[in-house]
Amino acid sequence: MKLGSLKGGRDGRLVVVSRDLAWCADSSHIAPTLQSALDDWERIAPQLELLATDLEHGTIPRDRFHEREALAPLPRAFQWADGSAYVNHVQLVRKARGAEMPESFWTDPLMYQGASDEMLPPRAPIPLADEAWGCDLEAEVVVVTGDVQRGVGREEALDRILLVGLVNDVSLRNLIPAELAKGFGFLQSKPASALSPVLVTPDELGERWRDGKLHGALKVDLNGRPFGRADAGTDMTFDFGILIAHLARTRNLGAGTIVGSGTVSNRDEDGGPGKPIDQGGLGYSCIAEVRTVETILAGAAATPFLKHGDTVRISMDDDRGHPIFGVIEQTVAAG
Repeated sequence: MKLGSLKGGRDGRLVVVSRDLAWCADSSHIAPTLQSALDDWERIAPQLELLATDLEHGTIPRDRFHEREALAPLPRAFQWADGSAYVNHVQLVRKARGAEMPESFWTDPLMYQGASDEMLPPRAPIPLADEAWGCDLEAEVVVVTGDVQRGVGREEALDRILLVGLVNDVSLRNLIPAELAKGFGFLQSKPASALSPVLVTPDELGERWRDGKLHGALKVDLNGRPFGRADAGTDMTFDFGILIAHLARTRNLGAGTIVGSGTVSNRDEDGGPGKPIDQGGLGYSCIAEVRTVETILAGAAATPFLKHGDTVRISMDDDRGHPIFGVIEQTVAAG
């Protein structure tokens, strides 16, 4: 089952979307918003599944689903927590600045709590007031949970994953060092993120969803050229069960909590830093990583951060080459 939100109130209007993303059906008679569905998932989900089946069979009224008109499936969420499950990415960034990575990073996930009062639509511009801030894309996988009790273990945490999707977790890289130096985490350096047009139930993903990971190439294009094709299921040190359990160690999580994987990152076949696509590698899911590799190999970064007018495109295809979650496509605009 695929779910999206169209315009209608601050939290959007919930629709069920066909597998090919061509059609949608209004679900207001079942649940007006995605958050309301998540709040009562055990009762609501079976009704939405029946609606999705009727939509596939064309037996109910339906409308064309236009991704450009879609809001974020959760226009605002109770919680957005982003992990750093691909420790390869963390190791590279620290190596570039000559910092040793503590061994604990391989066993204890990194995670920060971001702002979730505004999740951008998948085709909304990336607002950037000052190019000197070092605007970067970050292509990631996200899951949305139901209610999760404090102290939950990995297996139970996996059972609380209700939906899967993609996110562009925008970072302002040149603001990060000063914020981290304060010892109190990210704030101004992490503006609003954009969610994929639809979120998908794990059962809809088949073998792509296994072991608490989404498997498949995460496609990232920058200004129309291939930038990243890293496999989201490879080199993921911490699966989503571990990430959710980590987040819930000391607190309950409310239904609608969004948990991110962190920037998807793959090592090269020889175990070293990943290579650009034009050099036979799988590329990158953020600019910071290619700049890190350039620094390690050549002594200085050459790839610039995003500028006004640059366009980022993020998606993941099914076996027929069609986007599973729709497409995040954003152009950087003067703030």
